[in-house]
Amino acid sequence: MAGAAPADVPSGDRFGVRFRVRHTTRYDYGEDVSVSHHLLHLTARPHPRQRVHQSALTILPAPAVQSSHTDYFGNTVTYVAMQEPHRQLVVTAESEVEVVPPPPLDAASTPSWEHVRDSLGGLSGPEDGAEVVQYRFDSTLVAASPTLQEYAAQSFTPGRPTAEAALDLMRRIHDDFTFDPTATTIATPMAEVMRHRRGVCQDFAHIVVGCVRAMGLPARYVSGYLRTLPPPGRPRLVGADVSHAWASVWCGAETGWIDVCPTNARRADQDFITIAWGRDYDDVSPARGVLMGAAGHTLSVSVDVEPLEDNGAPSFP
Repeated sequence: MAGAAPADVPSGDRFGVRFRVRHTTRYDYGEDVSVSHHLLHLTARPHPRQRVHQSALTILPAPAVQSSHTDYFGNTVTYVAMQEPHRQLVVTAESEVEVVPPPPLDAASTPSWEHVRDSLGGLSGPEDGAEVVQYRFDSTLVAASPTLQEYAAQSFTPGRPTAEAALDLMRRIHDDFTFDPTATTIATPMAEVMRHRRGVCQDFAHIVVGCVRAMGLPARYVSGYLRTLPPPGRPRLVGADVSHAWASVWCGAETGWIDVCPTNARRADQDFITIAWGRDYDDVSPARGVLMGAAGHTLSVSVDVEPLEDNGAPSFP
């Protein structure tokens, strides 16, 4: 695996977990594909709580063209072009990352959401104002609406601390919505998800983002993986993990971003491995492309998240 540049090292004595992640995506086509082009968001990104030690992509058949760049949001994007006939495409992303938990949060001591909203124009320093404010506006898949604002207002009551309101919104979505992988696709409108109160982690992350933006605050969509633990006494199942999504809410210059997972009603901690973030799923979809031929295809995805270290050793030496 090729090494990746580390993120800035956080201070303090927090302890982290090192993971090996393997994500395999397989397309089987009904007939030959003569040419195809793909954009992949499958490489873990460094950030202050995550260091990427190694990363690599293996693509079969080997592409005629392959290149990587950093996109507008700071994510690694890989472009591949297949220029020979093929009936199958297998993309395997492997990485080793170390993740530390977030610093302690006193949610009640964060500034009111109105103050954070009204202070967006004066941001400076490490968090550039434009970088934060861009997540305040509507995006392709997430647009503010009266329905979202009405739902969000039950958490964002007048004068309430921002982080406290964000965590309450997270818990309410967890309680009010049912996880149902048959209820939606990525094309299902948010209005339909709100109406039926059913969906998957991508839907719930979009609802957090939409609700927060409806109140005038920035929020971004985060894609990655979540380490799952087997029942006591049972071995961990290889390939049983899946891609995951959660949301990040801006809570003011002093607190910064906090990551919330409405699917599990918890803050993102050292069990959450970040791949990419953007305005919504459309910015960070794991794989997208155009092709000639195929006559239909089947898709299979396998993700394995294996902890390598969890022994209390100090992180990021």
